[in-house]
Amino acid sequence: MEKLIDILKDLRPDIDIECQSLVDDGILDSFDIVTLVGELVDTFSIEIGVEDIIPENFNSVDAIMALINSKA
Repeated sequence: MEKLIDILKDLRPDIDIECQSLVDDGILDSFDIVTLVGELVDTFSIEIGVEDIIPENFNSVDAIMALINSKA
């Protein structure tokens, strides 16, 4: 989880990792998500398909971590 938090902080230093609505509240936009997906693929050596790029998978740190774990 620490690697994920570091990636998010690098992507958006102002991000509140406790926020449960990163997408719904507009904290992460589509460009952020595309960048984040690239970082996750490189860092965790996983494949994230187009079908995985839905708001529910990126709305919180826990949701992103669950996506990573499901692909590992």
